[in-house]
Amino acid sequence: QIRDNLATYLDPTVNLQDFYSNFWNLDTAVGPGLDAWGRRVGVNRVVTVSGGDYLGFSAPGGSQSSGDSFNVGIFYSGEQLTSNFALTDNTFRQLILAKAASNITNGSIPAFNAILMNLFPNRGNIYVQDNQNMTAQIISNFHLQPFEVAILTTSNVLPCSSMSSPNASI
Repeated sequence: QIRDNLATYLDPTVNLQDFYSNFWNLDTAVGPGLDAWGRRVGVNRVVTVSGGDYLGFSAPGGSQSSGDSFNVGIFYSGEQLTSNFALTDNTFRQLILAKAASNITNGSIPAFNAILMNLFPNRGNIYVQDNQNMTAQIISNFHLQPFEVAILTTSNVLPCSSMSSPNASI
């Protein structure tokens, strides 16, 4: 009986299907499978989100405050101004696809715009504006969450690292 059932006991079909669904197929991969895809294309699931705007005489680092009025902003307490934010599987999948496109793009403004529209689908218009003075700016007609700003500025998803430099603004 063991000999007759050996093929059933050792059938790897279920394991191969799980591996394909959870790791290999980017459309259905989850958790560690997506983390492996992220390593392949060069992005991390965890992004560093900067602290919010503060009111008062000066912000951290001696710069001016954000200008928020009372009952809107908060006083700077001296605590750490960044925090790590782990992206959900769906958001991380979008980031992986955007980074993969970034890795093979020609670096043109239309290519940047296509990457941005794929990174933030069905949200509205978002595009790169060339300021004609060696700077660029990302324009969005919808509100970006702090973790989305972190994706744009710290994950190197755009094929040009100057997008996160002081010469560029989001």
